Amino acid sequence: MGKAVPILGGLSVLLALLLSCMNLIHGNLNQDEGWYLYAAKMVFEGQRPYADFAFTQGPVLPKVYGALFPVIEKSGVVGGRLITMMFGLSAAGFAGLLAFRISEKRGVAWIAVFLLIACNVYQSYFTTVVKTYGLTVFFLMAGFYLLSFRNRMALIFGGALLSLAAGTRLSAGIVLPITGIWLIFQKERKLDWLWFGIGGGVMLLAVYAPLFFQSPEQAHFGLLGYHTGRDPGGIGTILTLKVGFISRFVQAYLIFTLLTLAVLVFQPLEKKLEPTAVLLWSCGIGISLVHGLAAFPYDDYQAIAYPILAAAAVLTVLPRIEPRWVVPSLSFLLLASIATAFSSPINQEWFVRGRDRIWWKFKEKSDLELLRDAAEIVKRHSPEESVLLTQDTYLAIEAGRSVPHGMEMGPFSYYPDMPTEQAEKLHLLNRDLLLHLLETSSAPVAAFSGYGLSIESPAIAEVGEAERKAFFNLVEMRYQLLDEFPDFGQAHTTLKLYEAAP
Repeated sequence: MGKAVPILGGLSVLLALLLSCMNLIHGNLNQDEGWYLYAAKMVFEGQRPYADFAFTQGPVLPKVYGALFPVIEKSGVVGGRLITMMFGLSAAGFAGLLAFRISEKRGVAWIAVFLLIACNVYQSYFTTVVKTYGLTVFFLMAGFYLLSFRNRMALIFGGALLSLAAGTRLSAGIVLPITGIWLIFQKERKLDWLWFGIGGGVMLLAVYAPLFFQSPEQAHFGLLGYHTGRDPGGIGTILTLKVGFISRFVQAYLIFTLLTLAVLVFQPLEKKLEPTAVLLWSCGIGISLVHGLAAFPYDDYQAIAYPILAAAAVLTVLPRIEPRWVVPSLSFLLLASIATAFSSPINQEWFVRGRDRIWWKFKEKSDLELLRDAAEIVKRHSPEESVLLTQDTYLAIEAGRSVPHGMEMGPFSYYPDMPTEQAEKLHLLNRDLLLHLLETSSAPVAAFSGYGLSIESPAIAEVGEAERKAFFNLVEMRYQLLDEFPDFGQAHTTLKLYEAAP
């Protein structure tokens, strides 16, 4: 193989860095980025998830990003993206190291896994923008890597890392019982399941026990009630969502899908799979099934399952490739990754906002640049550390402002029919509380995009036109229009900035 493999490895790393940096700077904004970073801000200021503000994922991300919040405070959303990008790339590196340890074709295995993960533009985007995925896959792949070492401390820390993944995103928790059962059936590993269980169990208790002891109702709602309360509609809608979930997964991870199908068709699994591959397939499929059962199974959920599945695929395919075909196969994988990245709609969205009939709508500025421009206006018209009346929490983060209590979850903070006592306890807004806030807020500046005052939970339905008009009538009675930003933020709606009327 000579120098070819190191060259291919270097090219893979360069491609991964290019995709990550482009997504860092030019990737479309996502509403999730705002409330995850705002949760980190709250933790940095001494607040507690669930007990002091609404939050709907595990508590680990706000604590990790809260510890790193000085970077975010200085750099805004791009600082949060940089942190997420480092976790995402590190996860791909650990996945490659796991394959390196298990496979006989060590260097090739690392490159193949890293290519499949870090050079997939879809995976790159969703582990660069600020979501739970980058941190979750970091814990997952670092944990699986440690489990490949057959010593007590590695097993304890490996179990702890998998529990931290479950503490970041609850759906990752399925890997804990699967891994424990797998270890029990590995005869040569004797008591490894016990040490894994100790590390995982202690960490799981450390993450979740204090929440349910201090604020059980709020924690239960944030972790379970919010998600189970969403109603997708009738059976037809449910089936469409499930089929769409599978379809979009295939589209996003086409090379992986074709690779897996090729093995099944041309080289059926006649010989026994490597045990670690069995574990990874089981965990990846387990997470996928959990996601598929969700009321709204968004395809980007699979960003935490994909690195596990990619490592499993390489450990399954690589032993079946003859030595003379290793370098050509790796070269083809690199070229295919470049081709799919080049043709991806995600990359097109770096520079365009779709089409108006036959004309492409080119971006004059990136989403982040528009966010910074809007934040500068907010800063000029409001004192430092003041409140910004908005549900676009990424604007509050970029401007260094707070949002009113109850709006920490952005557009998903409005529960119109929830009893007032319950809404106050859960740090949410019902109809009466939202009306009172709009009538009495002392915020010097207000900001609303197309997401503002437009979504009602738990159904995630659009607020009625009459009600939304009533909300904005209240806003416009007390605020005057300051500026407008068309094509702002997620979905490129119009952002309206208001300042308090004299």
